[in-house]
Amino acid sequence: MATNVKLLVVDDNPMVLAMLQQALTSLAQVTTATDAADALLKAVDDPPDLLVCDYKMPGMDGRQLLEKLKSRPATANFSTMLMASKADIAERLSPVDAADDYLEKPFFLKDATRRIKRLIDRIALEKMAKTAPKDGVVRGSLSQMNVIDLMQSLEMGRKSCQLSLSNEGDACEVFFADGQVKHATYGALVGDEAVFKVLRWTGGNFQLDFEGKTDKETTQLNTQGLLMEGLRLLDESSRDGGGEPEPEAAPAATAPPPSAPPSTAGRGRREEEEDVLLDG
Repeated sequence: MATNVKLLVVDDNPMVLAMLQQALTSLAQVTTATDAADALLKAVDDPPDLLVCDYKMPGMDGRQLLEKLKSRPATANFSTMLMASKADIAERLSPVDAADDYLEKPFFLKDATRRIKRLIDRIALEKMAKTAPKDGVVRGSLSQMNVIDLMQSLEMGRKSCQLSLSNEGDACEVFFADGQVKHATYGALVGDEAVFKVLRWTGGNFQLDFEGKTDKETTQLNTQGLLMEGLRLLDESSRDGGGEPEPEAAPAATAPPPSAPPSTAGRGRREEEEDVLLDG
């Protein structure tokens, strides 16, 4: 289901542009441009919430486009992902270029879609927070943004809040501080085990109370670690016949680096073989 996030994708390679547009249309309101000059005109006419832009293009490059847009008050407030080669990211681009993220070329379409979706979800959540009722509580459906997407968005936005989840009579409370899960409860379960129990939820409702706080600290893993370990347990459960996974602590040696995004649970070998590698 597409959100109200406006996404502008810019790439001078027609194949890359078309495949990204097709992959992202279900996630956001997508506009495309084949060069920076076209993108500048479209952004001035309808400012995007997120710009995904190739760095190396004829004429005005991606960094120059960012500089021009950021210099205009009407188009200065947007998130950015630059697509560039490993060498360009290391040698020519840096955090001062104001990009929120970099996508290294060549990239697989599924990986690019997943990473862009994380930015879209974060922006959608911020929009929801700005339009929250007077009580300051954001309410939504897990069919629109599931538990994993919510937790990733709260981590990326470094949010402090109380996340309340409900689904068919079950309820879970998760407390965040600067994007990291500190305390969670699900019935008699607390901490990591409570989080693992609800990661599979794609139905039900959620509430975000940005005034909700707690002094308790019951989780052992950080937010990224909880997602990775929870997805590993779901994968094991699927392979073993679909039963409820038994929570267990993740060995430190198997924990992924903090920057690694969680992969989709149950991703099979055939799906990986059908992925598309994009470059140019």
